[in-house]
Amino acid sequence: MSLGDILENETRDEIARIRAQAQERAAAILASARERASNLLDSQKRSLDAELQAGLTRARSAADLEANAQRLAAADQVQARAFQQAEAELRGAPASPQYPQILARLIQEASAALPGAEVVEVHPNEVQAAQTALAQLGLSAQVRPNPAIETGVRLVGRGGKTSVQNTLIGRLESGRDSLTAEVARLLNG
Repeated sequence: MSLGDILENETRDEIARIRAQAQERAAAILASARERASNLLDSQKRSLDAELQAGLTRARSAADLEANAQRLAAADQVQARAFQQAEAELRGAPASPQYPQILARLIQEASAALPGAEVVEVHPNEVQAAQTALAQLGLSAQVRPNPAIETGVRLVGRGGKTSVQNTLIGRLESGRDSLTAEVARLLNG
């Protein structure tokens, strides 16, 4: 073998070794690139999944808020109708045959707060019922019509300086907060 053949073989071997190293490096670079691409894809997928879950959570929360708002609005409407119906029933009480007894009870309660009242004011349509109630109670007071008083009485003290009002509608209004809570409890229960 000649020197040229030896050099040529060594050159070929060196070229093959360099080519093998290059292929190994290329394979390593390619594997690294694939791994980075896979990691990047996984990261993007996790990020998109997290965004999707956050979006779903926000959508559920918004839907829950909307449902609660609609439920509250419906409850408010039901409560408003309940109070309107109760008020209508109370306004119809003077037509009841038992109204003089109801009026007597209202007068008796107001008299406890303002003993010795000189005047009992009632709605003009309730003057006769008030006179009947006073007779039942054995009380004497002037009965005076007052169109501002409905479903009850207003007792006026001596000299007109003090007064006490006791009406069914007034009781409904004064108990509205506690009744509202009770109606809400019944609606939710």
